[in-house]
Amino acid sequence: MQMIELFSGCGGLAKGMENAGFKHLAFIEINRFACETLRRNFDPGIVHEMDVRNFDFSSMGEVDLIAGGPPCQPFSLGGLAKAYDDHRDLFPQAIRAIGELAPKGFVFENVKGLLRKSFADYFDYVVLRLTFPDFALRKNESWRDHLERLRSVSYPRYAGLKYRVQYKLVNAADYGVPQIRERVFIIGVRSDIKEEWSWPAPTVNNKSWRTIQDALCREPDPQTPHGLKDHVFVGGARAYPGHTGSEVDKPSKTLKAGAHGVPGGENMIRFKDESLRYMTVYEAKLIQSFPASYAICGTWGEAMRQIGNAVPVKLAEVMGRSMFRLLSAHDRSKDRDENLNPTQPYRTGTDGNLLLFESTKKYSVKQRAVQSGCGSRKR
Repeated sequence: MQMIELFSGCGGLAKGMENAGFKHLAFIEINRFACETLRRNFDPGIVHEMDVRNFDFSSMGEVDLIAGGPPCQPFSLGGLAKAYDDHRDLFPQAIRAIGELAPKGFVFENVKGLLRKSFADYFDYVVLRLTFPDFALRKNESWRDHLERLRSVSYPRYAGLKYRVQYKLVNAADYGVPQIRERVFIIGVRSDIKEEWSWPAPTVNNKSWRTIQDALCREPDPQTPHGLKDHVFVGGARAYPGHTGSEVDKPSKTLKAGAHGVPGGENMIRFKDESLRYMTVYEAKLIQSFPASYAICGTWGEAMRQIGNAVPVKLAEVMGRSMFRLLSAHDRSKDRDENLNPTQPYRTGTDGNLLLFESTKKYSVKQRAVQSGCGSRKR
């Protein structure tokens, strides 16, 4: 099962997807330190250090899945929260990739702030664009006018490329990650695939959440001899209002990168004697459920920024396994149906306005006429 990943960062989502069974064809990432990290942990030849806006997706051929974490600063509670008006909003590039490659599915992750009431219209716009990625923005058309046209589209009647899209706020701590980390996942499944996505059930309840102590109890103190290159003590930790560190016998607070660098308070451990110290890179990556052997490149601050931006590996793996099972079931079902009767089409059925499955039309990257609702265009 082949996939590409956009806005890959240091590879938390990528490692989880790899653990789930997916094979990466390409990583597209602009940050040089993150690209160095990706090259250290994956095939260096598939790491594209560049602005995704300049990437030619036609070079990829057939892709089963697109995943990624579009930059979250436009929606972050700690940032400027400018959404569509922020040049760092790269959801349009994720939509471009889907429209050009027509994958069977996609998995995107973003911050909780995406669900703020002030972003409601724009989030609706994102979801509808992901639902109808071929419903093109007209020349000089505003996103709000485009949103009104999208809201008028009938899903069952729309003849272009379309996806069944779901989103949910999930807490990484519910899936065995020793960190309180709430993030929005947006999942899409192409409309010709009859298998339905279901959200993976939490693996632990809040009484059984893993703590910092659980994650680090077997690790050496950074101020003692240990031989771990990324387990280097960093001094100067102190508490101040709003930044008091994470208690050692509880899950970590959300590790953050911050709009203006690493906010040290979230990346400190508060021990039972009330003493504080900064987490080492080694400790932070374990709290994000990276393997101990996973290399994070750059200085302490740069490495912590990458880790703070990452998807916890264990959470990514849980989501990836659910998607891998769904797409594998589709492939087995398609092979079985073709062997029984190659000319037998699926029936078309609907549940309200949601199309469950349609005919056996095949979406081809190279040959696909697109119905946009306002005329057609050829790729």
